[in-house]
Amino acid sequence: MGRMALTTAPVLTVGFDLDMTLIDSRPGIRACYTALAERTGTYIDADLAVTRLGPPLAEELVNWFPAAEVPAMADLYREMYPAIAVGATPALPGAREAIEAVRAAGGRAIVVTAKYEPNALLHLEHLRIDADEVIGDLWAEQKARALRAHGAGVYVGDHVGDVRGARTAGALSVAVVTGPCGTEELREAGADVVLPDLTHFPRWLSAYRPAARA
Repeated sequence: MGRMALTTAPVLTVGFDLDMTLIDSRPGIRACYTALAERTGTYIDADLAVTRLGPPLAEELVNWFPAAEVPAMADLYREMYPAIAVGATPALPGAREAIEAVRAAGGRAIVVTAKYEPNALLHLEHLRIDADEVIGDLWAEQKARALRAHGAGVYVGDHVGDVRGARTAGALSVAVVTGPCGTEELREAGADVVLPDLTHFPRWLSAYRPAARA
């Protein structure tokens, strides 16, 4: 008799957004915008800016600086960011537990974010959130490249751009209402699941995994 071929189930890979999904980046980003305004003498409404986190830095800076100056201002912001923003930024409730839940299910947890990758790594190191991979500088549909490359079947984010990234990648979109987008907006964008925050993620994942194996 021939040997029976053994099949191996694919490893569960879950992607997570960073800002306002795993971390509350508002205090640090507000402080960094304030410092940038002081450094350049340019008015920036930092309180307004932190209500619309998600898109790339340049999309916010163009509201305050001429387009030709935006690349230089982005470089300056990123240079100042580690000393100003990292220590001021806490993890959101349930962030570590969500990563641990993926690991407990035998999976891999990756972070795919629009944030400048070196600064994303600094946040995770400071907060002792241990992701298997961190991929930065990707926004909305661009995130699909990293999600596909790492075989992510689920992507968790707080913004409609994260929903679009998940759907472009063919991944299940799990949204949390901890960022600028509300429940209805996320559902209308195509989120498959909407949770109040990441404290609800482990229970959802434990129910999802048996269904995925069925």
